[in-house]
Amino acid sequence: MHQPTKVGFRTIGTTIVVLLFGGALMGCNLLTPFIFVGDHKKKIPAEFDKLPGSRVAVLVWVDQAVLFDYAHARFEVATYLGDKLATEFAQRKQNVDVVDPRDVEDFVQKNYSARLDPDLVGRKFNADFVVYVEVLAFQFRNPAHPQLLQGNIEASVAVFDMNGESNRSRRYELTPVRCLHPDKGPVTMTATNSPLLREATYRKFAEEVARKFYEHTVEL
Repeated sequence: MHQPTKVGFRTIGTTIVVLLFGGALMGCNLLTPFIFVGDHKKKIPAEFDKLPGSRVAVLVWVDQAVLFDYAHARFEVATYLGDKLATEFAQRKQNVDVVDPRDVEDFVQKNYSARLDPDLVGRKFNADFVVYVEVLAFQFRNPAHPQLLQGNIEASVAVFDMNGESNRSRRYELTPVRCLHPDKGPVTMTATNSPLLREATYRKFAEEVARKFYEHTVEL
């Protein structure tokens, strides 16, 4: 009777070594499929992780020239960011009380100096922290090609700790944000896509800023 051939561990090991060595000579890494099996995601820690359990006000500064063309830009940026922070922390079952952006905007409208004074806004609304966003670039159309649309919002981001011991220790500078939408390049303006693109840009910008305050994952 024919007996099944027995292959020893030494033979198997030799075969694997030969295959790997041969694959390397051919520019093929046989281990690659095993290394990258599973979700290609990476956890990113929060840049500033002190917001849970606190009251937070969002203050946005926008240049007057931008407000001339987009009168509600300051309020709209603050609203999208405030809503995003409230939603994300609620989903994580972490208590963060975000001051209504309408109240902040009303206060800034009546107190012009407040737009540059996070400390004043923090005291007014009894906030523990003020997220201060200074918008450095804001446009949805290329001035040279007004028929093309692409959202572009660039901003610096800082947090003011209202419980800090001094002005020097109160301000925490975070990494700046640049949001392009669509990120692959501009699109031709139509009768309907302008407001949709503007809303999508606001949402994307708000997400990029909000992510600085909680751990999240990104695709590799």
